Amino acid sequence: MTEAPVRFDLPEPDAFTRPYWDAAARGKLLLRRCRACGRAHHYPREFCPHCWSEDVTWERASGDATLYTWSVVHRNDLPPFGARVPYVAAVVDLTEGPRMMTEIVGCEESALAIGMALRVAFRGEEGREAVAVFHPGDC
Repeated sequence: MTEAPVRFDLPEPDAFTRPYWDAAARGKLLLRRCRACGRAHHYPREFCPHCWSEDVTWERASGDATLYTWSVVHRNDLPPFGARVPYVAAVVDLTEGPRMMTEIVGCEESALAIGMALRVAFRGEEGREAVAVFHPGDC
């Protein structure tokens, strides 16, 4: 019996993050928002990284962001990234405040610019978790 190759691009959901991944499968991006200080954060945690309160809740994000920085990856030997090179690894500023690591899709590197508007999309495979990626509206 042949084992499937190890994948380094797929999340390992747990009971706490399940709402995030279920929403992503429906094309929705969730954040956590602290009820004590009012600030949103990403990645999902059970406490607020700003004030340490445990009074945090899930909230649907707008899906809008701006490009903070990026790098074009030309070599990555971990499966399945090698088949995707070159790809754009990026950090985006979500409208709600948090920064998020992601990938920019559907846009040539030459068209990227710091501060450009982006919109969330989701990349998924049958039977796998959907992962948030971002694309500009005009590329």
